[in-house]
Amino acid sequence: MAAEVFVSPTVDLLLGKLGSFAYQQVCLMYGVEKDLEKLKKTLTTIKKGLIDAEKQQLDNSQVGDWLEELKEVCYDAEDVFDEFEAEALRRQVLAERGSIPKKVCNALSWPKSLAFRFNIGHKIKELRERLNAIAENQTKFGFKTIVENRINYIPRQRETHSYVVASEIIGREKDKEDVIELLMDSPDDTNVSVIPIVGIAGLGKTALAKLVYNDRRINECFDLKLWICVSDDFVEKNIMIDIIKSATGQKHNDMSLDQLQKEMRGVLDGKKYLLVMDDVWNDDVNVNKWNEFKNLLLGGTNGSKILVTTRSGQVASVMGTMKGARARTGYQIEGLPYGDCLSLFMKCVFKKEEEEKFPNLVKIGGEIVKKCGGVPLAVKTLGSLLYSSYDEYHWKDVKESELWNLEQKEDGILPALKLSYDHLPSYLKQCFVYCSTSLKDFEFTSYDVVGFWMAQGLLESRKENEELEKIGMQYLKELLSGSFFQDFEEILGDYILTFKMHDLMHDLALSMAKNECGIVDSHNHFICKKTRHLSFVEENMIRDGVPSFLSNTCHLRSICFPVSSVAATQSFVESCISMFPFLRCLDLSYGSFVLVPKKLGNLRHLRYLNL
Repeated sequence: MAAEVFVSPTVDLLLGKLGSFAYQQVCLMYGVEKDLEKLKKTLTTIKKGLIDAEKQQLDNSQVGDWLEELKEVCYDAEDVFDEFEAEALRRQVLAERGSIPKKVCNALSWPKSLAFRFNIGHKIKELRERLNAIAENQTKFGFKTIVENRINYIPRQRETHSYVVASEIIGREKDKEDVIELLMDSPDDTNVSVIPIVGIAGLGKTALAKLVYNDRRINECFDLKLWICVSDDFVEKNIMIDIIKSATGQKHNDMSLDQLQKEMRGVLDGKKYLLVMDDVWNDDVNVNKWNEFKNLLLGGTNGSKILVTTRSGQVASVMGTMKGARARTGYQIEGLPYGDCLSLFMKCVFKKEEEEKFPNLVKIGGEIVKKCGGVPLAVKTLGSLLYSSYDEYHWKDVKESELWNLEQKEDGILPALKLSYDHLPSYLKQCFVYCSTSLKDFEFTSYDVVGFWMAQGLLESRKENEELEKIGMQYLKELLSGSFFQDFEEILGDYILTFKMHDLMHDLALSMAKNECGIVDSHNHFICKKTRHLSFVEENMIRDGVPSFLSNTCHLRSICFPVSSVAATQSFVESCISMFPFLRCLDLSYGSFVLVPKKLGNLRHLRYLNL
């Protein structure tokens, strides 16, 4: 599935800067107003066909290449404009400190001013030439002028990740009863049994596990309930940390492996427990590795159970202890029947009894549901997409989209999700894509996400004096309402939100990010020159400073450490400061140093610093 390029928000940002009164005053100060006015006209011309270009790129690879080239120029223009603004602000601040005339005199000396003016003038001229070449190439495509409609999703009440609302889960009653029966079956000679729930991504394995986990009968049957999410890698130490945290609320990152196994066994000792291991899908889980870890879980009383959700039949075969026909396959869940899918879709699309008013839409909706293949995630995502629309043409457009013809691989991206993404306005697409630098099952907070979006200039104010934080929260709620995020929970009212991304949504964001976002670990050493946002998730990758394979990525805009066990060192940060002068976002929340490097002040583009 080809990644797409969206430049409209960046072009809007640049034109907004060039059109502001404050910016025009700065241009006069440096004598570059004529050059920037010409650049503004070129950008305005290019903007007219941008929406059409972004629509055409899937059918024409040359259009995609053209957009990629334009995006690189726009990013470089942002860097130049930011440098321009930073210098003007520095001069303004120094000039206002009239009590230090010598320093002011030195800072505003004519030779320095002249050198800066020459340097910035040269860069603007180069940008103009590159944009002119792009504008000339644009004419051969004949793009139409299209005005993008901003249709906001309507936020609705959603379930939190700490519990499940049974009425929200449709069509899994029999599966729930079957799994509960398996869990309550307690043969005297078995200390711990393992029951895998197996099915393709998006079928609702986690939702089913939550239904079971929160059932009254399970509460009465087990002394202790534990829930952990394994996701990408089956790492013993991380799993032990999560089990202890689920039981005690304490997270012991600083303990050794031996200390952790003693603590975990102490938690389980003498108790009949249920452990849910959600989303175990790494096929590296072999028999020896699992048996070695399972031995640490044998301290509970007979009848303890482990419930595993997985996409992988191999994982089910290795971990499961079921007998008979399910010995190798585990408990398989299938796609929902058409009737249940239709009920779920109507619940997502219409308010109570509203569907009776729109019989034509109900008929089209039925055709859309048939194409979802019984996958609840696809049904819910498209239902959220159409919730705010009663336009019959819009519904038909979704039903007849060519994206349904894409081959759906077992663990691939559902066409329905890609279709929902395509209907997002471009300003939301970029915000969603930038979340791909997290790991799967990462818990986001609105404070950090909105701060990151602000730092990258993704938030567009349409009202005078409107706070960017407020705009960011609106963007976030639109994505939540569109089912692009899940497990939403409010903290301190609606002041801070926490949420996660479904694995398939993460895959979608990562594929749409193309080479712009990357995660650095021992498996990924290919980071291209165009990469702008990086996350480091393994400590050994930063032990000796910045890895050598990042030497050609001088235009990085953000560096993050989303894993608490990976801490930035002082030498690493100092290397980043010298290698990546255009950083806008630097997350050092798990930093392993006391003093912030003095040279941090050299990062003139930095907008977001998390200590």
